[in-house]
Amino acid sequence: MSITQLPKEYNPQEVEPRWMGEWQDSMNYFDWDSNKPQYIIDTPPPYPTGNFHIGNALNWCYIDFVARYKRMRGYNVMFPQGWDCHGLPTEVKVEEIHNITKNQVPRAEFRRLCEELTAGNIEKMRGTMRRLAFSIDWSNEYITMKPEYYGKTQHSFVQMYNSGRIYQADHPVNWCPRCETAIAFAEVEYDARQTTLNYFHFDELDVATTRPELLAACVAVAVNPDDNRYNKYVGQEIEVPIFGHKVKVLSDSEVDPVFGTGVVMICTFGDKQDVRWWAELGLPIRKAIDKQGIMTSIAGKYEGMNLTECKEAITRDMKDAGIIYEQENLDQNVGLCWRCKTTIEILSEQQWFVKIDADDIISKSSKINWVPPYMEIRLKNWTGTMEWDWCISRQRIFATPIPVWYCNECGEVMVAKEEWLPLDPNNSQPPDACKCGSTSFSPEEDVLDTWMDSSISALNVAGWLSRDDVRLPTQMRPQGHDIIRTWAFYTILRASALTGLPPWDDIVINGMVLGEDGQKMSKSLGNIVMPEKVVKEYGSDAFRQWAAIGGSTGSDIVFSWKDVVAGNRFQQKLWSIVRFCMPHIEDFQPGGDVEYRTIDTWLLSKLNTLIKEATDSMDAYQFDETMKNIRGFAWETLADNYIELIKSRLYGEDVDARRAAQQTLYFTVDALARILAPFIPYFAEEVFSLLHRQSVHQSGWPDVDESAIDLEAEASGEQVKEITATIRRFKSDRGMALNAPLGRLRIYGRIGDVTDIAGTVSADIEVMEGEPEFEYRVSGVKPRMSIIGPKFRDKAGPIIGALKSADPESIAQQAAGGAVELEVKGETITLEPAAVEFEREIMSEGHAVDVLEIGDVMVVVERA
Repeated sequence: MSITQLPKEYNPQEVEPRWMGEWQDSMNYFDWDSNKPQYIIDTPPPYPTGNFHIGNALNWCYIDFVARYKRMRGYNVMFPQGWDCHGLPTEVKVEEIHNITKNQVPRAEFRRLCEELTAGNIEKMRGTMRRLAFSIDWSNEYITMKPEYYGKTQHSFVQMYNSGRIYQADHPVNWCPRCETAIAFAEVEYDARQTTLNYFHFDELDVATTRPELLAACVAVAVNPDDNRYNKYVGQEIEVPIFGHKVKVLSDSEVDPVFGTGVVMICTFGDKQDVRWWAELGLPIRKAIDKQGIMTSIAGKYEGMNLTECKEAITRDMKDAGIIYEQENLDQNVGLCWRCKTTIEILSEQQWFVKIDADDIISKSSKINWVPPYMEIRLKNWTGTMEWDWCISRQRIFATPIPVWYCNECGEVMVAKEEWLPLDPNNSQPPDACKCGSTSFSPEEDVLDTWMDSSISALNVAGWLSRDDVRLPTQMRPQGHDIIRTWAFYTILRASALTGLPPWDDIVINGMVLGEDGQKMSKSLGNIVMPEKVVKEYGSDAFRQWAAIGGSTGSDIVFSWKDVVAGNRFQQKLWSIVRFCMPHIEDFQPGGDVEYRTIDTWLLSKLNTLIKEATDSMDAYQFDETMKNIRGFAWETLADNYIELIKSRLYGEDVDARRAAQQTLYFTVDALARILAPFIPYFAEEVFSLLHRQSVHQSGWPDVDESAIDLEAEASGEQVKEITATIRRFKSDRGMALNAPLGRLRIYGRIGDVTDIAGTVSADIEVMEGEPEFEYRVSGVKPRMSIIGPKFRDKAGPIIGALKSADPESIAQQAAGGAVELEVKGETITLEPAAVEFEREIMSEGHAVDVLEIGDVMVVVERA
């Protein structure tokens, strides 16, 4: 584009799509054979809903800031894109779209429908990601529902099974009756609710419980061994109300003697404490609730009721029978399924588990650089609260198949060999016979927890099972703080179990995006903002500026339209700077001997300080600090001061002075385009293309010229800036146009080059030695009406007229003598000195002058 054709306004809706169409994906490919230092990012694989929501966009902005910066710093960067496809939400959506349930169509057909929906959603999200200018390495894209990826998940299962890290057991698990599947502890959310604590007669004892519907599952009652009220009952059998079976009274120090009656009902299973007692005390299991949350046959007449119905019925019956004798409200935290928010139950089922080695996870975590550091506490706290191992089997369809069969003759578990993978045991039989000789097998119909897929993302992008030179650890894991206990925890566990290494060097945690009302974004609150809407109104670069400047890593960030508008305004300001500069530097070739002026060395020092600080901030993932510093430099230092100070040189006749300003501008515009490139890539490319043929995104980060950073030069430049600003204010206060000639100025004090001061304020400047000599002359008399008015009343007006027409020097001399005499209408009036005050003007070298003091410099302005 010709410089003369640069539009007055910067239009992101024209510029951004144009560059998006010109950029090639190959610009961002990772080179496995490169000698550059590697920088592999373990990018979060989002769930393909079809909507790339604003929380995703914030995280990807952070990733892209780093990826673009590291490429410019000479790293071989991999910014891959993955898609975490499997899971319940897709199954539910497919059932809704096709008006079916997963059991109404063949398993393979249902999976095909899920894959079809997912593929379409991925395509939509790719479009948004490209528009937001994320420099993704699409050559390293992975999709977890594809055999080439879930085959790796299956490999990891087999390897961990063979090493004893995965096992199968009938064990209590968290169960969602709505989703009809086991879920891991990390998938349980908690909600504060109010429930009813029921006090009731339990044979010879009294018990308090919030869950009378679990009476059928009662296997014991327990008391505290130090509670003397109940010692005599320990070891005895008592009868369970309503159901009549006998249970033992046990003692355990975990029982709180103050809560309720001090007697606790142990059911299989009401909560995690029940599970601990069941395991430690060797208690039996009574299953009162099935997988759909329906009461089983051991519930007697309540069989077939759901939990709510049973609770209401059994409570009513116990009240009618006089068993319940008191009720009170109780605050309680209730565990919910993280997907559907249904209250979870604890059921004992045959499931697959991964062993948790808490010490190993904490040890590996300590080798990772956490940003911000305090976020590691969340991982440590979570690791320390693990109640039992990670349940990895799920009772769904759309997920990675567990590569296992069961022998129909002897029941032996047949785990696939690695060379058989990938496979779906529902569609194939094992090539080998069972140990018993049988070739008749039933497939494992359970599938793997989706975290089993995503927890090998770091291994996958590092080339595990794909290459001999596995690049582990990767360099960075960016993620939200809400999935520290899942994705971060599981990935550390799996990388250590499979390779013995930590998965990354750094983990960078971002916060959540809140609505402008400060609340978490939700449909019910109506505060959701989609990235596409922001891009449509203000462009991608303005959105990315909000992400950069609106918050710091680890902290939640409020989405603010005001911040997006501010980003757009900053781009318009930058464009004005560029439009001014380009006619002066369009064909400029920097280099050679240049005699910089004071204000040039001031700017170059500030510029190199900015580059140095930006480099340090980017290395520390402090994107907000980097962007704030860039804005401050561009808007205040460059636009408001430097450019105003050098205009006279740019348009003047002094070729050397003009060249110094041109070279300073060239270096500055070039450097600004480069350090802005990670943040506002479209704008940076547009500006850089005016100076270079090469893309800014294939160019280097600006080097710091340490020799240009000069505190003395900055101090001299600040002096020039302040003197100029003071003189400009002087002109403005007197109603003078800023470009109006000011006349002769004398400057006293230590100062160097004054060329830019003179050119900016339109004045002839002479730098003087020594101190100026001043004389003071009375130039006017001001009557004090507070004295004259009350004393002389109706004569006050003529007195004031006489004072104004009198010679000021004469009046001053009289006042100095003790009285002022005036002839007023033939009468001599005597005024006391306090009745007048005097205006004085400063005289220097025979001229009336104004004196401006700036630090230790004095500027004498001769009045015309």
